[in-house]
Amino acid sequence: MIPIRRVGALAVALAVALAVAPGLAGCGSGSGSRGGGGGGGTPGGPASVVRAYDINPVARDRVADGGVLRWGINEYPANWNLNHIDGNLATVKRVMDAMMPSPFRSDAKGKISPNTDYLTEGRVTSREPAQVVTLTLNPRAKWSDGTPITWEDYRAQWQALNGRDAGYRVASTTGYQDIEKVARGRDDHQVVVTFAKPFGDWQSLFAPLYPRSTNATPEAFNNAWLNRVPVTAGPFAFVAFDPTAKTVTLARDDRWWGDRAKLDRIIYRSLESDALVGAFSNGELDTFDVGPSAPDYARARSTPDAIVRQAAGPDFRHITMNGESAVLSDPKIRRAVAMGINRQAIAQSDLQGLDWPIVLLNNHFFMNTQEGYQDNAGEIGTYDPGRAGRELDAAGWKLEGQTRRKGGRELNLRFVLPSGLQLAKSEAELVQDMLGRIGVGVTLQSVPGDDYFTKYIIPGNYDITAFAYVGTPFPVSSSYGQYADAVRRPDGARQWNANLGRIGSPRIDAAMRKATADLDDARAIADTNAADKLIWQAVNVVTLYQRPQNIAVKSDLANFGARGFYDLRYQDIGFVR
Repeated sequence: MIPIRRVGALAVALAVALAVAPGLAGCGSGSGSRGGGGGGGTPGGPASVVRAYDINPVARDRVADGGVLRWGINEYPANWNLNHIDGNLATVKRVMDAMMPSPFRSDAKGKISPNTDYLTEGRVTSREPAQVVTLTLNPRAKWSDGTPITWEDYRAQWQALNGRDAGYRVASTTGYQDIEKVARGRDDHQVVVTFAKPFGDWQSLFAPLYPRSTNATPEAFNNAWLNRVPVTAGPFAFVAFDPTAKTVTLARDDRWWGDRAKLDRIIYRSLESDALVGAFSNGELDTFDVGPSAPDYARARSTPDAIVRQAAGPDFRHITMNGESAVLSDPKIRRAVAMGINRQAIAQSDLQGLDWPIVLLNNHFFMNTQEGYQDNAGEIGTYDPGRAGRELDAAGWKLEGQTRRKGGRELNLRFVLPSGLQLAKSEAELVQDMLGRIGVGVTLQSVPGDDYFTKYIIPGNYDITAFAYVGTPFPVSSSYGQYADAVRRPDGARQWNANLGRIGSPRIDAAMRKATADLDDARAIADTNAADKLIWQAVNVVTLYQRPQNIAVKSDLANFGARGFYDLRYQDIGFVR
């Protein structure tokens, strides 16, 4: 399992057949939000069939009542506010999805519909003179402290996430910054959202929803969920943290108004990545995310009474450079480094043995097989060590023996990686060898998995790193933050929020805002690709490949696995009778 930010996202990229040849645009049509998925293999060539989702769907009456799901994770977060930059982690999402409201849900094809446990209706009720969205809430929905979920919770979240108060350390302001006001409708259970600017992915907002008490002040937003889960509103409720055992325990919430949860409890257990497969094979876990690890994939598949469920999702592996590091603040150096990395060799090393097509991804928003995909990488994505060396020469970094120097300083990059993860170690060693050939030194720094994001990547304490972004059914809107320019804090300092590469510009922001404002799908796709070209030119996130969702599970576990775009119904997860 690899450290994965939840931040990033791609549009609906549900390839049922993934082409083996790199750079093939999708040729099918799909449904859902912008740029629907669908794709085919290379004409006349081989293709690897991959499911859109693989969760062993079983009717609720065939799922046993009771039982404990032991779920392996690879980090033990401190902040459980998913909308906070420090809490914006895939692990936090996996836990909080069992307990927190989201007004909309996605099916396996990326089609969005109201999540009727929280929302009876949600639609655009006006387009002129302004876009207005009306949400009618389920009046039965309540927080675990008995407080009804009302329009005031929605207003408070908009006020916290709209970017107007930099004291809130938000992961993203996307969409919220385009809202003019959030008002009460016909009663407390109707929300009227008026946009100052059109926002096509309005269904992506308020997911998850936190109570107004959380969003009332920067202090509450930033600190109320540190090692705490004070209130919930889902089929499961929080029970306890155990920092010694590194577990998080949830239990069925009998106050839940929807379908009763099948499981009694879910116990999340954090282990180093290289220990997860052993715990699963030894019967200590019921599931864990294998990720792109061929040895773990093979071992999990050989475990008795187990299976690895695999699906095509919106997740991608990448290399990120820190634009505020001493050397990489120069875009010419970032450009040369990118051209000095053989992405195809890394993809081959990572994916071999996973029953997954080895295809480079050359777009930050769309998958290779998706309608709307186009290769925007250009020269930056082309492996050309000769040209990389010449560009370093032109920037004043001259070879002296095996290394480059400028003004007596050696050109050396610090590659930070989480300990216990062989995949990241292999990638780092490959990058070290590749860049060494053009005279760029790379020092590997292995750090504890629990500290990797919070102490190194989020604060910008690194030069170069590799991890994965996990997507949603929404295109630019849910990945806006990872490419957005910095904002100014009250003290004048720059705050990058979810942009972990610390590279952005007003021009990129404007292009992404234009794409999110489009209500016409064809225009949205064109504007999304225009924004993507600018991101490639800035050399922030260097994409590698679509990451397969490989989820090891006990074979009798139902309604759970590799979900693709499908939003799991935690109340339906359980063991087959």
